[in-house]
Order: sequence, then structure tokens, then C-alpha cells
Amino acid sequence: MPASLTLTVLDKIPTIVAGDDLAKIALNRAVAQGIFLQAGDVLILAQKIVSKAEGRFVRLADVRPSRDACDLAIRADKDPRIVELILKESASVVRCRPSVLVVEHRLGFILANAGIDASNVEAEKSDEVVLLLPENPDASAERIRRQLLRETGVEVGVVINDSFGRAWRLGTTGTAIGVAGLPGLVDMRGQKDRTGRVLQVTEIGVADELAAAASLLMGQASESRPIIHARGFPYASREGTAAELLRPKELDMFR
Repeated sequence: MPASLTLTVLDKIPTIVAGDDLAKIALNRAVAQGIFLQAGDVLILAQKIVSKAEGRFVRLADVRPSRDACDLAIRADKDPRIVELILKESASVVRCRPSVLVVEHRLGFILANAGIDASNVEAEKSDEVVLLLPENPDASAERIRRQLLRETGVEVGVVINDSFGRAWRLGTTGTAIGVAGLPGLVDMRGQKDRTGRVLQVTEIGVADELAAAASLLMGQASESRPIIHARGFPYASREGTAAELLRPKELDMFR
């Protein structure tokens, strides 16, 4: 197991627009900084640039809220158009109170506002534009991983991260919503600790841990650091997904 993990910001990433090739942009910036990808490296990309490249923009002027959305918007003290988008992106509403609308996203994530966001979203002054999560973040990560493999011949991992709140702690933290080329979850059950005791329940959300570490460098405001290169990830590569991190409903004691 490596004794160090190195995280490096890929700088000078341009403003991303629909149709941009994120794999090529990341690779060009890495090479410009003297970083040549090695097997086992991981690129962590902010959800926002993936959504932008995939054209996941919605103009609020084009949204017609339903009666259900209008009723829920009153309870949540939110724009009915935003609530309409949240409902369309969600499987169910988990919690609602003024300024808070927590949902189960259609992808299975439990998060606020279905991940819909307006921060750092460029638009014409006359427009109000929001950004949805990628249609399928695991598939997005896999596409980027495969293109990097075609361009370099090197097997690397890709993580798409987003900032999630947590039910029992304040503050957001980076969370993996898309994973390719590395495990999302590492099952340690059956292995022994230092005293020889067999682990019974230990599973490690390694993709979430890497996403959170990268978020320290990405920032949350005007930093413009949406791609991080990681070297020294201490687990073997394999086909993995963010979906494997989702707790099955039958094991969820709090919903």
C-alpha cells in the first residue's frame, strides 16, 4: 500500500460549455504541468463541469410548474419552477421544511434539491439558468476513463464528485456520484485486524474519501479548480461504480 497520496490541481481549466471534451482538456492541462498519467492514477472532476459539458442546463423561463410543485413550493419557500425540476429529477420527497427540500434522486442519492444548482452557471443576464446532475454519472465517468485510455494507453480511474450535506453533521463534503476504473466501496469483512480479530462489518467508501480529499483543493466558490489529479490511491483498480455506495432501502433505518 502506498505511503503517500498526492493531489494536484490541474490549473487553467477553461470555462466549460456544452460539447466540450473533458478528457482532452484534462489531459492537455496535465501534460502542460509535467504530469504524465500512470496506471492507478485517478482524475477527480467536479460534477458541475461534467453537467455543463453534457448540456444539462435548464432555463427557468421554460419551466411550467405543476399544481403539486406549487403546493410544495409554498411549504419549502422555494421558486415553484425549481421545485418542478426537483420533482422531475426525484423518486420521492424525503423531508420538506422552509428552505429545505431533501429528496431521493432518481439515481438513488439522498440530497438537497436533487442536486440542482445555479452557482457558477454562466447565462445571459436576462436568463435564469440552473444545472441538473449528469443523466448517468457512472456512465459519464466511464466514457471519460475510456477516452483517457484511448489517448494514453494507461488505465486510470475517474471520479465525479459533488458536495453533499449530511444528516447528522453540519457542512457539505465531497461525495462520489460517478466512479469508473476504481472501487466505490472496499469490503474488509473477513480480514483480520492487528490483533487477529476478524472484521465483521467494515466496508470503506473509498471513492467518497477520495472525492472529499479532492474537494479540499477544488473549493466551493470562485476557485475555478474543477479537476484534480491523484497519485497513490491505496486500493487496487477494478471496475467500480458510485451506485455500489448506495445503502439499500431495506438496510436504511432512518427513512
